[in-house]
Amino acid sequence: MAPFCLRGRFRNNKRSKLQCKNKKKKSGMKDMQERFQMLKVEMEEISDEQKNIREGQRQVREKFEAIESECEELKRETRLIIQRSARTQIKLVLMFRILKAREQADLATAANFTNLLREIVGRENEERRAAGDN
Repeated sequence: MAPFCLRGRFRNNKRSKLQCKNKKKKSGMKDMQERFQMLKVEMEEISDEQKNIREGQRQVREKFEAIESECEELKRETRLIIQRSARTQIKLVLMFRILKAREQADLATAANFTNLLREIVGRENEERRAAGDN
């Protein structure tokens, strides 16, 4: 009878092994579902982070464009100031030469310099009016 008892035990062991395998399969499915859910959550988080990064890049781009436009405006204003300064220097030189020519009684030269000064001042006035019309 002893051998029959052992056979029954082996059969029971086989059954228990199959039951364990079935349980492992079921728990493996649960693990996969849990992993799938975790991956899904991670993907959503990554998507949100990417949206935040894109928004940050857009804001940086807008700020950079604003700074570039301000830089261009400052360059334009600087050019205007340099031009005005140069004209002022020229007018001062002409006035000084007019005075020197009058001191030396060279009225023809003084008249030429005076006409030149009038032309420069006239052009400046025209430019101011044109800029005022715009």
